[in-house]
Amino acid sequence: MKIGNFKICSDRTLVIAEVGNNHNGIIENALRLVDQAIDAGADCVKFQMRHMEEVYRSKSLSRNGEDLGTEYVLDLLDRYQLTLEEHKRVSNYCQEKNIIYMCTPWDVKSLDILETFKVPCYKVASADLTNMPLIDKISDTGKPIILSTGMSKLVEIVKTSNFLKSKSSDYIFLHCNSTYPAPYHDINLNFLNELKKIHEYIGYSGHERGIYVSLAAVAMGALVIERHLTLDRNMEGPDHAASLEYKEFKDLVTGIRQIEESKGAIGERLISQGEMINRENLAKSLVASKELKKGTILSKDHIKVLSPGQGLSPQYFEELIGCKLKHDMDEEDYFFMTDIVDIKVEPKPYNFNRPWGVPVRYHDIKEYSSKIKPDLYEFHLSYSDLELNVDSYLDKKYDCDFVVHAPELFENSNLMDLASPDDDYRNLSIKETQKVINITRELKNFFPSTKRPLIVANIGGFSMDSPIGPDKLPSYYEHFKDSLGILDMEGVELIPQTMAPFPWHFGGQRYQNMFVHPDEIVKCCEDLNLRMCFDISHSKLTCNYFDIDFYDFSKKVANYSAHLHLGDAKGFNGEGLQIGEGEVDFHRLAKIFDELCPDASFIPEIWQGHKNGGEGFWVALEKLDSIF
Repeated sequence: MKIGNFKICSDRTLVIAEVGNNHNGIIENALRLVDQAIDAGADCVKFQMRHMEEVYRSKSLSRNGEDLGTEYVLDLLDRYQLTLEEHKRVSNYCQEKNIIYMCTPWDVKSLDILETFKVPCYKVASADLTNMPLIDKISDTGKPIILSTGMSKLVEIVKTSNFLKSKSSDYIFLHCNSTYPAPYHDINLNFLNELKKIHEYIGYSGHERGIYVSLAAVAMGALVIERHLTLDRNMEGPDHAASLEYKEFKDLVTGIRQIEESKGAIGERLISQGEMINRENLAKSLVASKELKKGTILSKDHIKVLSPGQGLSPQYFEELIGCKLKHDMDEEDYFFMTDIVDIKVEPKPYNFNRPWGVPVRYHDIKEYSSKIKPDLYEFHLSYSDLELNVDSYLDKKYDCDFVVHAPELFENSNLMDLASPDDDYRNLSIKETQKVINITRELKNFFPSTKRPLIVANIGGFSMDSPIGPDKLPSYYEHFKDSLGILDMEGVELIPQTMAPFPWHFGGQRYQNMFVHPDEIVKCCEDLNLRMCFDISHSKLTCNYFDIDFYDFSKKVANYSAHLHLGDAKGFNGEGLQIGEGEVDFHRLAKIFDELCPDASFIPEIWQGHKNGGEGFWVALEKLDSIF
């Protein structure tokens, strides 16, 4: 079901700012409330239209012996209505401001007028849920209908639902308590579950104080949230006391969007990237309790459980017992399935049409060089590596190139941030980055064919609680530019890495903001004469999150790409997946890269691909061999 361009679904809640008559008959108030609804993040703003002579009996309008309550309401409605021309002005204003305009017709005459406004959807007030003649007329327009269920019995809701189904109407039921304000004990939010048994599209229209009940309704599956918006809760009128003022409404929308992001999908529990990092650091693995020889029949005495969580899970403890070991193990080596099952993948000669390599640490280089002859090695440095003597690990000259990946984290939990607005913090990052540059120059002694080695870096621009707004982000790029002016990069080339917008660092504490969007990347590259490390997995997640076509993204960024990190991706959390296990069409991607960056080098960057002797890398290279 669509309302205007808004698709009703579980991924995004339709938030309706109900103005109703809270403008108190003043057009300036009405327009101001539209502006506030937009600024607060509402998707739709709703008004009400009624022709009193069509809604109330003549005796009631004459105030001839009517109940005091009705007389009071009639008096307010008489005073606080907009003229038809003012209603039209509000409708046009909403169109200009690109927010959905909706209105509740309280009578057929109002409906006929609203049809000339090209209203995309109609709201039926709780008071009219049983007004079958009016609902029938609304249904005949062919437009979606949203119906509040306050003041109604279950049997009445079912009857109206059956009627609308017989008319093949698109409709949504909103659970509602029509008390202004509604006491919490009367709201009965659990009725949402019953309402969903009647009809699949449900929502909540709230009249309670505060925002927490409405947020709970979203968590329970409400697809639509309607709340009254007022300029001042103390204004005269029937709805102001049960309305939200601007800040509350904005907080409501913020909370709804956070809940939407948090709900996830039904099915398998996926481990998020932040959890994966923490799992690796904090969880436990099965390790050899002592030196073990090939052919050993494993017993309990051969196995210990120790952190970190980079080997076989302790849940496999009993399965290891009695297995015959496939190769020698040193004390505290991790157990993997390949230790007991013949499934180990080994590298082979590859035939790629562009320079290729593998990620390594200093201590890996000798082992890897005995297995493969790559075009390059990409050294992934940690902050502790900055204090090591390179000569202790490299003792010969290598007939290939190299790339350096700068640490993301420096000593004392300081993230690399060359774009921080904090001068002291940025200067610290500059100092540490200069160490990386100096080490890169030192490594050139062991790789004489590499004239100007690349340094891959996560530039920074982090934020703690929420992403940096687009209005502030340009200043971060300016800070980065200033940092580039200070760094001595003689003989090396710094290439920023494309990033995803999620908080991964420290297991999910800081949002990444820079080198995320393609147009920002292109602009920065052109302004600062930079090239990029295009991380496929990061950028695919970015495109999934922002609903950007990944291959259009790739065409833009490939033009500026000097180096590629190849890994698959899925959804928002599937980062660094094995090739073929995600959503990336690598055949299509290869054609883009062959055309736009044919000389760009690459490595397979698979999450924990280095484990078990680099098994994840060999699997990836095997799969990529027929593509690149």
